[in-house]
Amino acid sequence: MSDFSYELIKHITVLSESKNGWTKELNLVSWNGREPKYDIRDWAPEHAKMGKGVTLQKDELLKLKDVLKELEF
Repeated sequence: MSDFSYELIKHITVLSESKNGWTKELNLVSWNGREPKYDIRDWAPEHAKMGKGVTLQKDELLKLKDVLKELEF
């Protein structure tokens, strides 16, 4: 696996926390020095490790927001 870098530009919110201390978060992250994207993924305490996640452009996040508003819970 190739090396990569990331910079946590803005912490937005914690969506959930597991018993082992990992948190599922929504953040704004720059990967490999590129334009920041919205990112949903699991993080170990202190952001020491990360799980697999999903990155979204702003327009994708806005579309997801609209779709979630239409869902009935």
